[in-house]
Amino acid sequence: MADSPDVRIGTTEREDAMKRLSDHFAAGRLSVAEFDERSAVVANAVTRGDLVRVFTDLPEPVTATPAPPPAHPKGDRPEFGGPVMGLIVIVALVLFFTTHTWLWFLLIPASGVLFGASQQHNRDQRRRERRQRRRGV
Repeated sequence: MADSPDVRIGTTEREDAMKRLSDHFAAGRLSVAEFDERSAVVANAVTRGDLVRVFTDLPEPVTATPAPPPAHPKGDRPEFGGPVMGLIVIVALVLFFTTHTWLWFLLIPASGVLFGASQQHNRDQRRRERRQRRRGV
């Protein structure tokens, strides 16, 4: 009974049909004139049978599977400079208050230079690997 072409439809079904029709138009299966005609039929559709007639000569939509996330190349370390730098600031503060020596604050820029250099090296290495892959080497 639910699949009967005489069952009345609502706004949701019309919007879904319009989306499917737009996908077919984007795929180049319909001309502008055909799209306009069929859009008018969808907008005025009252039953499922009205919508079925719009899609009789069009293929069923193919559901695309999402692409898997890219795998990390070997030797690629995750970037953890931000959290480590925050921890270094806290450590410098604790050491300052426990030893009463301001020299601990020099840890902050020194570690920033070290982590910044290692991250730049990692970025440069990834760029070189991408260029080599593009060239087919």
